[in-house]
Amino acid sequence: MEVIIYWEDDNSSILKDKINLTLEDLWLNDFIKVISTKDEKLKEELNITKTPALVIHEESIDFKDTIFEWIIPKDEEIKSMFISIIWWWSWTDWCAPSDCWTCTTWC
Repeated sequence: MEVIIYWEDDNSSILKDKINLTLEDLWLNDFIKVISTKDEKLKEELNITKTPALVIHEESIDFKDTIFEWIIPKDEEIKSMFISIIWWWSWTDWCAPSDCWTCTTWC
């Protein structure tokens, strides 16, 4: 998984630092890498209108989505976001809807 910070101004360094500190705090910094970019193709692909923007990219399922734009969330909000993503991620590893009643109930 990647966290991509799209930016056009100096606020990106603040956001990147917050993300990195949160990942370290949650012991996820070895599993999730943080990238900052000014790639115009990404901006167009995800219709980013304000910066900085935080994008989650899961390469294994080719999923990419903008989580928020223009704000720098509080540390607890960032932490909650990652906990939610990781919780969801752990459940999807178990899911096989055609084989298991639990998957159709929980996934």
